Amino acid sequence: MEKDPALRLRVFDLNCWAIRYLSKRRQERIRLIGDRLCQEGFDLVLLQEIWSERDYSDLKAKLGGCCPFSHYFRSGVIGSGLCIFSKFPILDTLLYQYSLNGYPYMLQHGDWFCGKSVGLVVVRIAEITFNIYVTHLHAEYSREKDAYLPHRVVQAWELAQFIRHTAKAADVVLLGGDLNMHPGDVGIRLLRGWTGLQDAFTEAKHFEGCEDGCTLIPNNCFTVKSELQPFPLGIRIDYILYKAVSSFTVKCEELRTTTGTVPGMDIPYSDHEAVMAMLCIQRRGQTAGVTIGTAMPALVEVLSEARTEVCMGLLAARRQRYSSGRMAVLAVLLLLLQAVGVLGVLGGLAAGKPFPALSFSLLAFLALAILLLAAGLHLFHSIEVKMLQGTEEQMEMAMRGLQEQPLHRH
Repeated sequence: MEKDPALRLRVFDLNCWAIRYLSKRRQERIRLIGDRLCQEGFDLVLLQEIWSERDYSDLKAKLGGCCPFSHYFRSGVIGSGLCIFSKFPILDTLLYQYSLNGYPYMLQHGDWFCGKSVGLVVVRIAEITFNIYVTHLHAEYSREKDAYLPHRVVQAWELAQFIRHTAKAADVVLLGGDLNMHPGDVGIRLLRGWTGLQDAFTEAKHFEGCEDGCTLIPNNCFTVKSELQPFPLGIRIDYILYKAVSSFTVKCEELRTTTGTVPGMDIPYSDHEAVMAMLCIQRRGQTAGVTIGTAMPALVEVLSEARTEVCMGLLAARRQRYSSGRMAVLAVLLLLLQAVGVLGVLGGLAAGKPFPALSFSLLAFLALAILLLAAGLHLFHSIEVKMLQGTEEQMEMAMRGLQEQPLHRH
């Protein structure tokens, strides 16, 4: 029997840093990105941080000839920023918004308002069903004091679970995006171990681009140099991951990254470097069982490490819930004291001058504002506690299942 011809797919992934009114030279860079995509004719394009629907519409119009099919994923207050362009018809789409995504009062970071999510499109190419995922996880604002690490671990777990439970009918799984995690971080190890996804950078037969595959580099004029000071070469936080689910094999023949400025220009495409992969998909001839991507003891260890991070986040969330609840109780007591004072004045029980109306109004307004703020925070942190508890229990159950059934396949 003749071997089926290999299918080759060219995949492009980029965090475009296209924040309306804030990102420098945004419209010019979006035009340059569109030009690059048209010139190279990629089969699949996975983009993050396309926050403006106008930018998406401009790219859609420009890519109409090479990637006529596309989908823009909407979520959160200002959107997920995720979109996919495809040379092949999109058969189905799905969006999952992560249950935890930072804090609404951390306005300077803004992740909470973005509605960080994972988007899925299903395409069929040469009788092969592809599940293509694009995502953007919570940013890491401080490597030493990463207050968002538990949230990012929860997101990595939810992403892994989402892929596992939605990819059962697929032949090939492909994930691209800004994961905001270094290759050795617990979230990446958890994601890859639990799903069996392979890293295009480590598997590529040929690589060309930034040293160590870095996608956030110091010589990019848009990067914050102080954040990269501990990493002279830069960091790798943008990925293309893949795996075959059924009777196929997937190999990465070539991986490239952009290397700073656009050729002939004085600016790069984004503050991140693009990742471009050439994938080769071929039928195996016989169906093989799908197994987890990491040896069982190692996976149990990764799950245990991730669960520890979630538990630490849970303790912090409980402390914040308690503090906000106590603040709300104190605000209620202050309002009650003011109410007693007013009743005393009205009943002629208060001696001397009555409490000044203006001062009383200001104090009452302050107490009410504190009460509303504290109640809102208490509600938010109560939800956070529930989500962290739920994730910790899921991880515990997964660990127990692995330990009790060492030969389990899924």
